[in-house]
Amino acid sequence: MTQSDPRASGSQALTLGFASIGHTFSHMFVLFYATVVLVLQREWGMSYAELFALSVPGAIMFGAGALPAGWLGDRWSPAGMIAIFFLGTGAASILTGLADSPLMLAVGLTAIGTFASIYHPVGIPWLISRAVNRGRALGVSGVFGSAGTAFAAVVAGTLAEWLGWRAAFIAPGIIAMLVGLAFVLLLRAGRIVDSEGEVAPPPPAAAGDARRAFAVLAVTVMCVGVIYQATSYALPKVFEERLFDFAGGSIAGIGAIVTVCYLISGMTQLIGGELADRFSQKTVYMFCQLLQIPVYAIAYVVFGPALIGLAVLMIGFNVMGQPSENALLARYTPLKWRGQVFGAKFLLTLGVSSIGVALIPAIHASTGNLDFLFLMLGISASISFLAAMALPADRRTRPLAQMAGGD
Repeated sequence: MTQSDPRASGSQALTLGFASIGHTFSHMFVLFYATVVLVLQREWGMSYAELFALSVPGAIMFGAGALPAGWLGDRWSPAGMIAIFFLGTGAASILTGLADSPLMLAVGLTAIGTFASIYHPVGIPWLISRAVNRGRALGVSGVFGSAGTAFAAVVAGTLAEWLGWRAAFIAPGIIAMLVGLAFVLLLRAGRIVDSEGEVAPPPPAAAGDARRAFAVLAVTVMCVGVIYQATSYALPKVFEERLFDFAGGSIAGIGAIVTVCYLISGMTQLIGGELADRFSQKTVYMFCQLLQIPVYAIAYVVFGPALIGLAVLMIGFNVMGQPSENALLARYTPLKWRGQVFGAKFLLTLGVSSIGVALIPAIHASTGNLDFLFLMLGISASISFLAAMALPADRRTRPLAQMAGGD
């Protein structure tokens, strides 16, 4: 199929659609427990630190599984791996909802993290290869990813309070499996293209620039990952401690506030995607890191409703740089290695950076709150900004579609 072929356009639209839904699910399913744990404290009579620790292996696998998933995507089939992602994540979520002991709960959460780890190293390179305007496509997909983080809290909180905590895992799991079946049917019918090279390949990069970019991005993606992981897991508890009365004294109210924060901040990825297509990706990425630093400093001392606005800003600046980050990585990576390279990226972003998640129960157990977490995140943003300054110069200012000869 050629780019002008209507079938190619349809396949690209379906790729963007399923990649976006997959991005939603990948973040949503691993975060259900961050809200459900607040209910289990009452039902199982265990402390927050004890219960939260059960999710740490799953958080680690969310990153550790990225490298083998990316390798399989390169060697076997990106679309086939996406099908496994939908079906496996759904089944694991149902299993978690059926758990009747802390051990079984930990096993289920680890399985969710393992299957959810498939999306980022496979889905993002797959989307990039099929997109004309990479920044725009990554921005749209990124908004859906943020929506997954946003809706995780309100979906889990609402289902847990109205139908019980098990429903917070079982009902979404069934939906994920249905989406996976639809994906498989469209793939078998030829409506979705597995792999046909790149629609708009980037210009080749100098070997020295590529090595330099990889070294710098290894630092920045880990810092960005620490921030995103720790924030998404900790916000429900931070809001419970600082805004419980403002939220109406309910877990569902806390979930609703978290949802609003991520929905609003997620839209910044559309801005970040357009900027990544039109201006220096290095500059866009660098300033997204810089702008986070003062926000964390202020959030450390704010305990009222103003914390909601600060949360929107801290999340928004963090995710606004993601289209630039992914476009930069793709620019310096040949297509045949892209899944493995993105797998390595998300091993750092979601695996090594899960240390930020592991620190949450440790900080809370030792201090009785999560205030110190904001200082840790501010330090991470500072390191990321300083590292991003060392990226190779990027003077491209035209949209990728124009550079590739598109409209």
